[in-house]
Amino acid sequence: MQLLDHVSIGVPDIQAARPFYDSIMTALGATKVYDHADALGYGERCTADDTASTYLAVYLDRSGIDDNKRHWCFKASSREQVDAFFTKGLAAGGRSDGEPGLRSHYHPDYYAAFLFDPAGNRVEAVCHAASE
Repeated sequence: MQLLDHVSIGVPDIQAARPFYDSIMTALGATKVYDHADALGYGERCTADDTASTYLAVYLDRSGIDDNKRHWCFKASSREQVDAFFTKGLAAGGRSDGEPGLRSHYHPDYYAAFLFDPAGNRVEAVCHAASE
């Protein structure tokens, strides 16, 4: 079961967010489905014929982003995708909150990386598959 249908992330500067989210979503294989002056969209919306898709919207939102425990975790199909998520995210204005690596306190094959987007939102990519 996939728990989330879609999520929205608010950012105060969509111009700074655009290269960051374009980079990390490309690294994870997500398609960009729209690019507006005040919003970005990635993934695929569910339909009656496709109920398994997931979708991310990044919206212009001038609200403050304070330190908190909230974060969004994206599934990666390989450890290489997690590595690319991290590298491309850093190159596009993100900052590290945890380099790619095993987090065995979750389970022995939990391979993840954590970033802050340019606005301070925390994002993660994880691959649950065992190493090949």
